[in-house]
Amino acid sequence: MVNTILGRKLGMTQVWSEDDRLIPVTVIQAGPCTISQVKSEETDGYAAVQIGFGEIREKHVNKPMAGHFAKAGVAPMKYLREVRVADASQYTAGDQVTVEAFAEIKLVDVSGISKGKGFAGVMKRYNMKGGPGGHGSHFHRAPGSIGQCATPSRVFKGLHLPGHMGSERVTVRNLEVVSIDADQNLIIVKGAVPGGKGALLTVRMA
Repeated sequence: MVNTILGRKLGMTQVWSEDDRLIPVTVIQAGPCTISQVKSEETDGYAAVQIGFGEIREKHVNKPMAGHFAKAGVAPMKYLREVRVADASQYTAGDQVTVEAFAEIKLVDVSGISKGKGFAGVMKRYNMKGGPGGHGSHFHRAPGSIGQCATPSRVFKGLHLPGHMGSERVTVRNLEVVSIDADQNLIIVKGAVPGGKGALLTVRMA
């Protein structure tokens, strides 16, 4: 069974639970994903399938990838990801992975690229306290001391300093699946997931 599906984040909304609680949810358009390659122990040394998602015009596909899709007999797709499986012999190129496979799943892990925040200081990036707010203090939002003097005469690696914030791969684990709409290929999960609207997401059975 392929335990992963690709999708797009459509946005957040809220739904009422059976016990009249308001639940914040994220709507994900998941799949359908098409299997574009099957890898087996005999030929590749491991069992996996390559799934594709997202439409793309043929003129935007380079020749190596066009040949890859033509060999599999599938339409070109924008995103490709590889998923390990226990037995690759039960899959063939062109098979579909849909949200129906998640019908009985209660929890999922969602991965994506977080929103980029640009260059940020330590108070925004790491929630540091900062200095006093009074006008007489000349220490407000700076990081403060970053090391010792003569020993070790350097700054330790991994120190929290200003820098590029966000735009990195984030995985949110064990999100509750609120509902699934197989007709519209939607998965509705409780809580927030990485990225902005339209971001590519990888949804994996927890």
